[in-house]
Amino acid sequence: MSRIYNFSAGPSMLPLEVLNRAAAEMTDYAGSGMSVMEMSHRSKVFQSIVDDAEARLRRVMGIPDNYDVLFLQGGASTQFAMVPMNLLKTTADYVVTGEFADKSYKEACKYGSIRLAATGEANNFTKIPSQDELTLNPDADYIHICQNNTIYGTTWPYLPKTPAPLVADLSSCILSEPVDVSKYALIYAGAQKNMAPAGLTVVIIRQDIISDPMPATPTMLSYKVHAKAKSMYNTPPCYQIYILKLVLEWLEELGGLEAMQKRNQYKAGLLYDYLDRSSFFRPIADPASRSMMNVTFKAPTEELDAAFVKASSAAGFSNLKGHRLVGHMRASIYNAMPVEGVEALVKFMADFEKQNA
Repeated sequence: MSRIYNFSAGPSMLPLEVLNRAAAEMTDYAGSGMSVMEMSHRSKVFQSIVDDAEARLRRVMGIPDNYDVLFLQGGASTQFAMVPMNLLKTTADYVVTGEFADKSYKEACKYGSIRLAATGEANNFTKIPSQDELTLNPDADYIHICQNNTIYGTTWPYLPKTPAPLVADLSSCILSEPVDVSKYALIYAGAQKNMAPAGLTVVIIRQDIISDPMPATPTMLSYKVHAKAKSMYNTPPCYQIYILKLVLEWLEELGGLEAMQKRNQYKAGLLYDYLDRSSFFRPIADPASRSMMNVTFKAPTEELDAAFVKASSAAGFSNLKGHRLVGHMRASIYNAMPVEGVEALVKFMADFEKQNA
């Protein structure tokens, strides 16, 4: 069976070049006589993988020297608790722009005084609040946002000006475009969108905000512990870090984040341009808040939504059904989705429109 076009929101498709490289090295990595899956995380061979992955991530993202890079476990959802456990001293602000932003807000409320600085719930999370709509507390310990909203297909079209350190969940947009890391106090991201298989969480944290966590914080949830141990306090997600290294090599070969941004803008443009022209399909997110990674859209009726999902799956376009909270359709076009995949999807949609309009 030939490979399909996988539009899953996560875990998502990986670059074919990376998969082929990993397959070639599966049983014998770099002459070690063993798979990365089998080797000790304390070995010199694996340490070289970790060091290379971190160095490449720093180079690709332009991470300043006063930031630590942590390779952790537990997914971004664990960070919903880890952030307040480590950073919350008095109060913090949260902006809720979707399901995962809401989950992070509710989790943080368990650990202290948390303010809702803004929410997009009134417009069903189809639009990101403007700077003027944010009621930010200058005395907050930090301000938390989810930069790209996978479920609703929105992204922050600007980086908010904040009077307190900015903490951001970049799970579904990291490595898709250049970011100025110095604008953030902490970035976290689950790997299963643009970086590696599920199981790895990357945290990029400014060193001056690392301190002792809340007294009851488990050792495994302390940034200070992991930073001191250089991500080796316990056995890290070894194979995922290795795949991240290969993905970063692939990214650099393509020209880095500037080149990836142009490619992603082109792919998103193909799909949104068709949706804006269509008299059948409709995009869901507000034009000013549209995500470059997750494109949400709908047909005229729920019955036609279901028919499209069924027909597209049969035609080799996988995972186009929207999230259960929203319904309709969603095409996640992360870094590894080739331009040809989006072109093929647009053609299929146009044909479906002709047959069902």
